[in-house]
Amino acid sequence: MDVSCVSLGAQTVFSACELGVFDVLLAADHPLSAEEVSRAVGASLDGTERLLAACAGLQLLNTHRQDGQVLYSNSEQARVYLTRSSPVSLYHSIQYSSRTIYLCWHYLTDAVREGRNQYEKAFGVSSNDLFQALYRSDEEMVKFMHLMNSIWNICGKDVVTAFDLSPFNVICDLGGCSGALAKQCTSAYPECTVTIFDLPKVVQTSREHFVTDADGRINFYEGDFFKDPLPEADLYILARILHDWTDERCTELLSRVNRACKPGGGVLLVEALLHEDGSGPLTVQLYSLNMLVQTEGRERTAAQYAALLAAAGFTAVRHRLTGKIYDAVLGLRD
Repeated sequence: MDVSCVSLGAQTVFSACELGVFDVLLAADHPLSAEEVSRAVGASLDGTERLLAACAGLQLLNTHRQDGQVLYSNSEQARVYLTRSSPVSLYHSIQYSSRTIYLCWHYLTDAVREGRNQYEKAFGVSSNDLFQALYRSDEEMVKFMHLMNSIWNICGKDVVTAFDLSPFNVICDLGGCSGALAKQCTSAYPECTVTIFDLPKVVQTSREHFVTDADGRINFYEGDFFKDPLPEADLYILARILHDWTDERCTELLSRVNRACKPGGGVLLVEALLHEDGSGPLTVQLYSLNMLVQTEGRERTAAQYAALLAAAGFTAVRHRLTGKIYDAVLGLRD
């Protein structure tokens, strides 16, 4: 595929999701024509015809010919990942990419030149406090929480079972956001309880929209993990946390975790690991560029995370590749 087409293909998916094309086709009990879809989503017939044709070219839609007319239905991939009602939907992740990440990437050249994130140019907000920039409005915070929720609904089981975590009954998920990874923990390990530690407004939103009374082994603790006391636990999980920060800030946070951790406890890092020579995977290399435009951090190798853990006092550091996007690094406290 032509390089320019990659970006155009992504924008095609963004627009089809935003218009609700895949949801309309899911709700129908038969393939629909472009005219039927255009009426349902409130769009022009000409534009809808072109959008549906492009989605079919991307193999997201199936085409059917009936009485000389082209009809469309969802591919299995679209039904599972692009419809809003699917339990593993990427709809919210795609919307966040479209409305936030792509706006930052517009300034990638500036980020490379300056070596810093581009929130000020993209959104007119200071990034001196990273999460004040990330959560610059309640709407933006909820979008980000939906993004993380969709990620862990798909990838969470792989990372919490990469190591046997059953010896750790009291778990603290630092920056646990929507609670999706905490739910994966309580599902995989029936004896454990999980405390989600996050900023007060994140905790409030999680309680309102993501974690219900049925999730009885999940509770909350409000605070800033750089400033406030951490609850004592057998195991701390930092899932996609350290990649936001510089090495110095990572060591600072991990040292705080080490001091709070029970003897014999540990810390589980969930990150996308680069090859030791930095040659790949491509997805992780692109994520690292995204960390440049959006955060203070970077993606790292397993050895680099091991060095950060060792500097904070953790020992017996091991890592496991899941074969998926995210991997696991486990360090123990003597």
